[in-house]
Amino acid sequence: MLQSSPSESGLSIPLIEGSLTLIAVAASFAWPQLGDCWFARAERALGKLARRKRLSVAVVGLSVVLLRLALLPLLPIPLPFVPDDFSFLLAADTFAHGRLTNPTPDMWIHFESIHIDMMPTYMSMYFPGPGLLFAGSEVLFGHPWYGLLIVNALMCAAICWMLQAWLPPAWAFLGGMLVVLRISLFSYWINTYTGGGALAALGGALVLGSLPRFMRHAQFRHAMLMAAGIVLLAYTRPYEGMLLCLPVAAALIHWLFKGKHRPITAILVRRNAAPLALLIIAAVWLGYYDYRAFGSPFTLPYTVNRATYARVPYYIWQPLRPEPVYHHLVMRRFYDSEDYDELAVYKDYLTWTGTFKETLIKITGEEYFFVGFTLLPPLFLLRRVWSDRRIRFLIVCASMAAASIFVGIFLMPHYLAPFTAAFYAIGLQSMRHLRLWKWRGQPVGKTLVRTCVMSCIALSGLRAYAAPLHIDLAKLPSAIWVFEWYGPDHFGTGRADVERRLEQLPGGQLAIVRYSAKHHPGYDWVHNAADISKSKVIWAREMDNASNRELLQYYKDRHAWLIEPDTQSATVSPYPQPEQQTAALR
Repeated sequence: MLQSSPSESGLSIPLIEGSLTLIAVAASFAWPQLGDCWFARAERALGKLARRKRLSVAVVGLSVVLLRLALLPLLPIPLPFVPDDFSFLLAADTFAHGRLTNPTPDMWIHFESIHIDMMPTYMSMYFPGPGLLFAGSEVLFGHPWYGLLIVNALMCAAICWMLQAWLPPAWAFLGGMLVVLRISLFSYWINTYTGGGALAALGGALVLGSLPRFMRHAQFRHAMLMAAGIVLLAYTRPYEGMLLCLPVAAALIHWLFKGKHRPITAILVRRNAAPLALLIIAAVWLGYYDYRAFGSPFTLPYTVNRATYARVPYYIWQPLRPEPVYHHLVMRRFYDSEDYDELAVYKDYLTWTGTFKETLIKITGEEYFFVGFTLLPPLFLLRRVWSDRRIRFLIVCASMAAASIFVGIFLMPHYLAPFTAAFYAIGLQSMRHLRLWKWRGQPVGKTLVRTCVMSCIALSGLRAYAAPLHIDLAKLPSAIWVFEWYGPDHFGTGRADVERRLEQLPGGQLAIVRYSAKHHPGYDWVHNAADISKSKVIWAREMDNASNRELLQYYKDRHAWLIEPDTQSATVSPYPQPEQQTAALR
């Protein structure tokens, strides 16, 4: 079944988190010396670790791996369940087999899927970064999720390393651990295969961490790390990556031409030759990939798919496209129905009231993902951060992220992933100001910082045991889990169970999917591997009688099954002859 069983407890993570935050604020004002001696001891011990910078970076990264693996009995390896998951995994399967793309399969109309191209080739519509990551993990570890785990660990370690260049070591270590708790244990960046958020955040951290180090010492390794970060951004979130790199490029140009104490020519030649070569090679490879997958080195990912299926543009100044030809009702409802996703959001932007509403939804959703309620109190001193010279440049970077919020029609947290390290640096600087704040001479701010951090730790424990404690999580078909730091439940079990049962049968299997009229188009079951003809189970869409007869004839050596996902427990039955059907066009 698509719908998870509802919990009757009435408890939810946001309710608990909001309550804990209110308690933390009240306790800080009521008992400003609360636990001072215990906290002071812990801070001294962690401060010693933080001053050993390389060790603290390693501790942050290893914490992700060890904690998430320890949580596997409670939070199993995630299953793909949304179109983005299957699209990225298609790219992974393609790359793992040594191909850049796949030829358009025969009977391809039956296999059309959301966010997947069928023409000019059969491939994911997305940039190749996450697909390459998952492919490498599939080859090395036998499962794409382990690559996601490693990248999340590298992301947290890189953010800690980046923060060390902008903030004192103790605060950098705290920031790295907060990212572990808030993002890399439970969010959809680790518990789905969607978006490449951790990969883009890793790239952003490398760029922002290398910049001040390179400007101080102009060392080769920092130039290479910056170039590697730029490549990761280009292969995952190029538009937002460009917004991040623009102020970085401006800062480097200013430094090169205003820093008279440095020999500019020598720096460019000796320090930047290899990093520039890396950037050129990466650009050439991406152009070649675009040529093979989409027909031209100048046709970027997304372009073909959006032109084929989508009416809604990406930016608010672009007009609505003409309605394309849809072969399946479920795809039309996803792209061209006011009741679902894309067109409904676009319609809101046609009025000032709707624009205000959608912008508020974006800001609220992004704030809850990156900050939540528990880290919200320090942001009330954000006004003091504006005048800080220490991180003024990062505020400029964050303003570039704000630009993408206002001009883009769609926004999910992984869109802003390149700015993750900058967001946490600004938040930590706010916490530093709050720690020094006093109320009537009492260290209320210091206690509030401490209780907020403890609330994060407590919430992580509650999220880990959400199922045995009967704490509500988001249910399908709701997509609110995208904006929740505590991430999705273990979704996708219905399709995975059906596929596992079919794989156990002898011979090839053909799973023909029939949806009800109320099926949510965001949870599609028709997704296939890179080489469809060699797959044990082929997933196809039911169409009209003539098309179904043609499909059955083409795959006459396979056993055909009718899959009805919207019935109780997802009905699986032998597929009847087309002439016995009165199937409507899907």
